[in-house]
Amino acid sequence: MSTDPLLQPYTLKHLTFRNRIMTTSHEPAYAEDGMPKARYRAYHVERAKAGIALTMTAGSAAISKDSPPVFNNILAYRDEVVPWMKDLVDECHEHGAKVMIQLTHLGRRTRWDKGDWLPAVSPSHAREPAHRAFPKKLEEWDRERIVRDYADAAERMKAAGLDGIELEAYGHLMDQFWSPLTNTLDAPYGGSLENRMRFTFDVLRAIRERVGEAFVVGVRYTADEMMAGGMTREEGLQLSMAMKSSGLIDFLNVIRGHLETDAGLTDIIPIMGMQSAPHLDFAGEIRSATDFPTFHAARIQDVPTARYAIASGKVDMIGMTRAHMTDPHIVRKIIERREDEIRPCVGANYCLDRIYQGGAAFCIHNAATGRETTMPHTIAPATAKRKVVIVGAGPAGLEAARVAGERGHDVVVFEATSHPGGQVRLTAQTPRRKEMLGIVDWRMAQCERLGVRFAFNTWADASIVLDERPDVVIVATGGMPDVNVLSEGVEHVVSAWDILSGDVKPGRNVLIYDDAGDHPALQAAEAIAQAGGLVEIMTPDRSFAPEVMSMNLVPYMRSLQKLDAKFTVTYRLEAVRREGGDLVAIVGSDYGGIRNERRYDQIVVNHGTIPMDELYFALKPQSSNLGAVNYDDLIDGKPQVESRNPAGRFQLFRIGDAVSARNTHAAIYDALRLVKDL
Repeated sequence: MSTDPLLQPYTLKHLTFRNRIMTTSHEPAYAEDGMPKARYRAYHVERAKAGIALTMTAGSAAISKDSPPVFNNILAYRDEVVPWMKDLVDECHEHGAKVMIQLTHLGRRTRWDKGDWLPAVSPSHAREPAHRAFPKKLEEWDRERIVRDYADAAERMKAAGLDGIELEAYGHLMDQFWSPLTNTLDAPYGGSLENRMRFTFDVLRAIRERVGEAFVVGVRYTADEMMAGGMTREEGLQLSMAMKSSGLIDFLNVIRGHLETDAGLTDIIPIMGMQSAPHLDFAGEIRSATDFPTFHAARIQDVPTARYAIASGKVDMIGMTRAHMTDPHIVRKIIERREDEIRPCVGANYCLDRIYQGGAAFCIHNAATGRETTMPHTIAPATAKRKVVIVGAGPAGLEAARVAGERGHDVVVFEATSHPGGQVRLTAQTPRRKEMLGIVDWRMAQCERLGVRFAFNTWADASIVLDERPDVVIVATGGMPDVNVLSEGVEHVVSAWDILSGDVKPGRNVLIYDDAGDHPALQAAEAIAQAGGLVEIMTPDRSFAPEVMSMNLVPYMRSLQKLDAKFTVTYRLEAVRREGGDLVAIVGSDYGGIRNERRYDQIVVNHGTIPMDELYFALKPQSSNLGAVNYDDLIDGKPQVESRNPAGRFQLFRIGDAVSARNTHAAIYDALRLVKDL
């Protein structure tokens, strides 16, 4: 028997969890027609197979039609959800994992123009900033039907064979009743804390009448809104004690904060550069005060922190949710004493930022997550060993090398610089983003384990590549900044890379022109402002930095607003000329009718990259496939067998930014889905 605190079983009511590690409910937005079909099921089964004790599904599964999902949630108000959930539960149970689901009514945290176009409802008319809907103030018949909807949904989940349910109460309808900021009802559902809690106990009693006493029911809730005028820490403790004393619930899943704004959401669910486990001590205080089963999750991204949470008695079950998106096999690796092989969650938050923009959740550096039906987490060996030459040790090249090594091929990587990482190393120049280096470090460790050879400080031309007598050549040379976006005066501007690398000293009065909308512009702005420069960030778009997305934008805004940066949208930089010691920017607009001049001492352009593809085109005539990729076979998971040049001696491919400017996830996905079948 292991003495590891994380691997000790835990019994809750009649359930015995095989260890203390769980994923808390989260919505990866993999549902199809509101149902957890094959893709959704495969995602949870992968983690069940690897040993997780509890996989919680469906963050914010909708219990009512006037709680329309805003990011492709499961529709728990439909009867047809039962067989789909049963399939998921049964398969996870086969692998020894328990399964629960989170049920909710979103209240004002949705939009009226989603789903069936019903008005959002809340205990007040106060609008939620994130979704912008002004809700209808609940009437008694709304309250009664919603209580009934909760009970109906719980009954469906019991019928599907789930081990329990969890009710969501932070930012959603249930705690909109709790908070004085969002509850302006009169008694008996408004006013005192006891009145504000009444709706919750109405729901819990209705659920118990349907599912009985044995079925496990818990609440994921905020016990301190950390917001002026909101529910206080003291009220949160009273609420916690009241829920325990009611006998209606079996566990508390504690969090702290508020999420109706991007900033509030990011403080609850921190990203890279922010504090790890910021609410763990608070959860421990609730656990100590209530002496009641307590779960918790919020940036528990590494095993030592999770182990401490359990060993110290702060919580009974610890959630490693985003960490399991990065590596679904964490528990197996702990059991097998391979913790050093766990793929690290770097906190990039590509997963959550995507769902809040209406996409599916993907991990920035595990392209198999969310694609379990088509992409492998474990790479199978190839039937025949081949010589694979990779040029470029950025994220695309390193992933190609790792996967080719797992396939058992003879792999060599050429890199022009003295170190691996490419653009990841550049973005990590910002201290807050240094965790991105985990993407590089993990792959280098895996490549070392697999015997991949690296040749650094080597500019690989065609002759160097051909001397290796390759069977496959993969060009992953990335791109270089493209600043050629002006009608004249491009010689007067520098790139965001120039600032980040330190090759160009920051100016004192600086325009950053950003029409790529990704991290380098904001990173350069922050570096310049921190050096004392006055910064204006200009974009021709109607919003700035759309590729950075909402939660990643928060730390930039907190920093840049304090540094008095100026943000200008809907204006286009057209040309630059030098006039004395100044640079004159000629500024227009896509909307027409505007042309003016502004003076700066430095102009920085962020316009993405152009491929460094000279080597690719030099090798192309000698390749068997002439660089062509059969997209149908690539998508279907079949090997590339394209033959266009009978005299060709090797297959040739290019991936990542050597093809076109995209992002880290795209580069890694390019590599995985190509090389897994070599």
